[in-house]
Formats: sequence, structure tokens, C-alpha cells
Amino acid sequence: MQSLNGKTALITGAGKGLGKAMALALAKEGVNLLLVGRTLSDLETVASEAKTIDDTISVSISTADISELQEVKNSVNELTENAASIDILINNAGILRVGGILDLPIEDFENTIKTNVLGTYYVMHEVLPYLTQQTSSDIINIASTAGLKGNANLSAYGASKAAVINMTEAVMQEFRKKGVRVTTINPSTIATEMTLNAKFTDGNEDRVLQPEDLAYLIVSHLKLPQRAFVKDFGLWSTNP
Repeated sequence: MQSLNGKTALITGAGKGLGKAMALALAKEGVNLLLVGRTLSDLETVASEAKTIDDTISVSISTADISELQEVKNSVNELTENAASIDILINNAGILRVGGILDLPIEDFENTIKTNVLGTYYVMHEVLPYLTQQTSSDIINIASTAGLKGNANLSAYGASKAAVINMTEAVMQEFRKKGVRVTTINPSTIATEMTLNAKFTDGNEDRVLQPEDLAYLIVSHLKLPQRAFVKDFGLWSTNP
């Protein structure tokens, strides 16, 4: 297993939920953090908690709506002013809109695609030049089991995550020979503000996955010897 100490990770959607859990888990490993999210106060809270875990790491934050290319460009430029390198990219930011194909407002469908698909693309497009400067680096894209098959009332979200799954594999095939390990993670329901608001649980959130479960898995994956990586995997609740 390789050490992550001293590496630098850029995480989107880092202000809460999965992004926050991953940031704090990586802080415990001595990873420097570049945190992107929409809400400054959330990012400031995560940054403070990360520094409490390890005050030797550097933590930088930047607000952006990743569905807007110029905002992504601005954030990456801002964060890389002081970062010597980027070794890890975790594309976690995303939105969930639930509704039948005739009921869901067209704007909600379009925004889901813009954020989940184009946003993931924009971030990879801007960060890959930094990743390829390293002898080895990682991209982890958070997709969903909803992207593996269609589900009623999840046409927008499912279609967006199916696109992320396909795009991630294409990038993996393109960049693996350049030392970039690219992985898709397809979790089932995780107890976050997003899924709880959508009533994806029966009210007992302890029965489904927690953000820390995914964070633990990601840290373990990143520690694999550089010669190996998991192309894609699903993480499921045992008995939701």
C-alpha cells in the first residue's frame, strides 16, 4: 500500500455530505486539500475541521457552480496559484431531481445534465493538465447505481449518471497509459442531505450507507500500489 501523505487532492461538492467526509478522511492521511463547493460557509467549516485533524496540511477553498465552465476555470486557477501540484481529483458535486418524465420541469432536467455531466467534464478538462504533470495521479468520479439501469421518476438523474459512467471509462482508456488511474464509483443510497430530502430512505437513515463508508473505501483504493487500480465498483447497503 502506498502512502498518501503530502499528496494534494481537489474535491468538488466538498462543503457537505460525501465531499466533506472524503475531505476529512484524506486529511487524516496527510493529504493537502483543494475544496470546491457552492457555499463559502460550508467550505470554511470543512477547512477548519480538516486543519484540526492535521494542522500541517494546506487547505484552500473556492466557490463555484461547476455547471458553469468559467466558474470552474476561475476556481482551478485560484486554487493552483499556491498548490505545487494536483495528484488526486474527486468529482463528487452533483444534483438530484426526482419526477416523472412529464412532470419534471424541463429546466430541472437540463440543470441535472449540466451539473452532473457537463460539470464533471469541465472539471476534468481543467484539472487533467495538472494531473498529467505527475508520474502518477488519480481521478475518482462519483456516479450512482441509478446510472446502471433505468428507474421510474429518475430519468434525469439516471441519464446523467449513465453518461458519467461512460465518460469516465472513456477517459480511463485514454489516460491510463499516461499514469492516470481513473475510477467510477457507483454507490447505492447514502444518507446525505440530498437523498434524505428526496425521501430515499424509510426514515431510518442508519440502515443505509453513510458518507464515511464511501470515504473509507476511496482512501483504501487510493492506497493501492500504483500498478493497480479498480476501474469501477458499486457500494451497496447491506439491508436497507
